[in-house]
Amino acid sequence: MPNALAREKSPYLLQHADNPVDWLPWGEVAFARARTENKPIFLSIGYSTCHWCHVMAHESFENDAIAAILNEHFIPVKVDREERPDVDKVYMAYVQAMTGHGGWPLSAWLTPDLKPFYGGTYYPPEDRHGRPGFPSLLQAITKGWKTDPAKLINEADRVLAALREHHAGNRGGRPEGESPLPADVSLLEAASNALSKGFEYFYEAFDATNGGFGGAPKFPRASNLTFLFRVAALQGPTSEVGSEAIRLATATLRAMARGGIHDHVGGGYHRYSVDEAWFVPHFEKMLYDQAQIAANCVEARQATGDERFAWMARDIFEYVLRDLRAPGGGFYTAEDADSPVPGGTVHEHAEGAFYVWTKAELAQAAGVDADFLARHFGVEDNGNVPERLDPQGELKGRNILVQRHGLAETARECNLTAEVANDRLLAGLATLRRVRGARPRPLLDDKILAANNGLMISALARAHQVIERPDLVDGAGAAPEYLTAAIRAAEFLQRELFEAGTGLLYRTWRGGRGTTEGFAEDYAFVIQGLLDLYEASFELRWLQWAVRLQAKMDELFADGDRGGYFNSAANDPSILLRLKDDYDGAEPAPSSVAALNLFRLGAVFDAPKGGEGYRERGRRCLDAFRGQWLNAPQAMPQMLCALELALDAPRHVLLAGNPAAREFRALAAALTGKIGPRRVVLGLTDAESRAWLAERAPWLRDMPLPDAGAVAYVCEEFTCRLPVTEPEALRQALE
Repeated sequence: MPNALAREKSPYLLQHADNPVDWLPWGEVAFARARTENKPIFLSIGYSTCHWCHVMAHESFENDAIAAILNEHFIPVKVDREERPDVDKVYMAYVQAMTGHGGWPLSAWLTPDLKPFYGGTYYPPEDRHGRPGFPSLLQAITKGWKTDPAKLINEADRVLAALREHHAGNRGGRPEGESPLPADVSLLEAASNALSKGFEYFYEAFDATNGGFGGAPKFPRASNLTFLFRVAALQGPTSEVGSEAIRLATATLRAMARGGIHDHVGGGYHRYSVDEAWFVPHFEKMLYDQAQIAANCVEARQATGDERFAWMARDIFEYVLRDLRAPGGGFYTAEDADSPVPGGTVHEHAEGAFYVWTKAELAQAAGVDADFLARHFGVEDNGNVPERLDPQGELKGRNILVQRHGLAETARECNLTAEVANDRLLAGLATLRRVRGARPRPLLDDKILAANNGLMISALARAHQVIERPDLVDGAGAAPEYLTAAIRAAEFLQRELFEAGTGLLYRTWRGGRGTTEGFAEDYAFVIQGLLDLYEASFELRWLQWAVRLQAKMDELFADGDRGGYFNSAANDPSILLRLKDDYDGAEPAPSSVAALNLFRLGAVFDAPKGGEGYRERGRRCLDAFRGQWLNAPQAMPQMLCALELALDAPRHVLLAGNPAAREFRALAAALTGKIGPRRVVLGLTDAESRAWLAERAPWLRDMPLPDAGAVAYVCEEFTCRLPVTEPEALRQALE
């Protein structure tokens, strides 16, 4: 008999709808039962593509005996962290404070008024190595609640008070400990110190052997590379620091592309590698990773001119547009790490089963090209995964494709020319993709999240500017693939997840709009995507929507006292702590992205003489986290990128003319050929755009529209130089 989760839309919750556990979704029904029955809540948080969530579900939540304990003594509640990141962040903060680490599945025990008193992550189904298993822990907590509930309640109050104090004291621009610089030093001095310390940290943490930073496990934390490319832009790509920053970032991208974290057959990247060499991945594939890594590759192409990075970006986009794009234009959330074992029983699943190969499978699939592919990708007779990297034994005898040699070396070993080797590689991968496509696929998490789609819109828009290049697009009507995909995704969000009457953005869509309103990350990432899309398409509607969303974000999430943005709005009594992210992790903190958005909007709409506007809110956002980025700049590399716009006077490039005209597209392409100081790009494309912009940015009022062709104005501090009409003249004006 299905439990209450059967009525939910979340793929993760539906995965647990047939558990013998009497799960309830997060909400007042569960809270009221806990109060009425005076039982603690067992809160389990995860997401649909989480491998260890599947493991604990199979071991414990599908176990009738364990389910009986949960049902009798607790109110079991399930939360999809991707639907409710606000709930997840509160209890993850508690578990990290209590245990020193976190992860999913997240397991927490709460009083009926939602205060946590115990927590952790994955628990095995039996006692191991002197540590209690899940049933033993449930029995101990049950006994404690019955015999001395006051002790647990007092512990919950104590921890919650400590969390409130920590998060209140750590958000006002002053760190907990002593800062290397006083909080009242000038922003210029503080920024200079933080940028230098941030670069030094990544320089020293760089893994010269394997690329990336630090040891195992290794995550593709995109904001690290974004920061390094901005350092190169600020210092100059050919300067000593700039060239080193580019080297660290591009070496990391190349190492990832060679490794098993890269899906060589189907494109895109897995979540992380369990080893230091990017070899053995955790096989789930997340939309937010694809978007951010693709954006890094686009930046690498700009910084180096190396076409290999454009190929890496195309590899990601090909996967996303093929496998993660919904019919309506939005993008799905993720693909699972686990999948059915080919040829196994109906219930037999294993991590990576869809992606790995035995030597015999490769030979059968690739035929005459098998030996060539085996050499290139390190395929071995007995599998290439060491036992130490396969604790569950799921990869025994199997091979993860990893580029062991460069193509030129493989060609020499196989007595082939480079051209023939390249053709055989492409043909072989196409064959493997076709054969692999007949295997049972991993679960697709087919919900659509506003935040993740905002990140992908950004990546596609930037790729259009750098890789598709407007000057190479046929102005007579051919649709550029990446720009078209970005526009369709933005139209989907506006049509399905935006409520025009209230200005509210909603979080999720799956067969219809979900009931959860958007969080700060949804607004910040979508606004960033719209600003990037405007600069790629010059369609005024995207800038107009970004302005409206920023106003709603300020209304719902801004901390008027200290600056910055809370993760969640103030209207949900079930959220015990309104937190502000101060770490740019798998996704950047909302305030980091918001700071950049505010400075970009301020460069257009703030009065030239200053005053209270977007830029002032951006500076207050930076100040709110000053203690964090002064003491640990590596924690907020995305926010460090906003310092550039805070310190420099606004810089603009204004393009006037018809965006479909060859002259306009040639000028637009000249703007993105190389990395350099950030400039806001505006388009006066018709009378409507000119009137709307001039009304809100009076400094644009006297800018004329050309009768034919296109002109570009390079402006600094709201003062524009003489117009230019040739791309080379524009490139020179930007230097």
